[in-house]
Amino acid sequence: MNESKKIRRREFINTGIRLGIGAGLGAIAVGLSIRSVSGESIWQLDPSKCVQCGNCSTSCVMQTSAVKCVHVTDMCGYCDLCSGYLRAGTKELNTAAENRLCPTGAIVRTFVEEPYFEYKIVEELCNGCGKCVKNCGAFGNGSLQLQVQQKLCLNCNQCAIARSCPSEAFTRTDTKNTYLLKGFQKK
Repeated sequence: MNESKKIRRREFINTGIRLGIGAGLGAIAVGLSIRSVSGESIWQLDPSKCVQCGNCSTSCVMQTSAVKCVHVTDMCGYCDLCSGYLRAGTKELNTAAENRLCPTGAIVRTFVEEPYFEYKIVEELCNGCGKCVKNCGAFGNGSLQLQVQQKLCLNCNQCAIARSCPSEAFTRTDTKNTYLLKGFQKK
């Protein structure tokens, strides 16, 4: 008798877990279908209009902004003295925290060969402030650009960032044109 109760309890728990997983997957499927059906356009940032004002990091309704820095590697010079990575006027050319421009440490620099370095963006750390993008555009070749990461964006009907953007760089674009990049294509 005690053995049959254990089996029933185990079956009950297994059934509950299966129903929970099924309901979760169903909710995700409904959410994705509503998102794809509700809008044939998505919010996107035009980097040719962006003035790196910093509103992307503070105006987004998400806790951490859906706008992130992307690195257009085809444009990058892989410079030792990267203006998007290093703060202007550093006393020593090294990667000490006080010499780096990014306030969250989202840019990782890796030595390739003298005098070249590879730069990668850690998306989870990037808050979309645009400091690196501004310096890269002013003193470099513009290979760092801000973009709305569609996997993070809620695609709000009235985007809070678009309302606060002074240069009107936020526009609705066709879902086929997920990213608008100036220069070359992102790898």
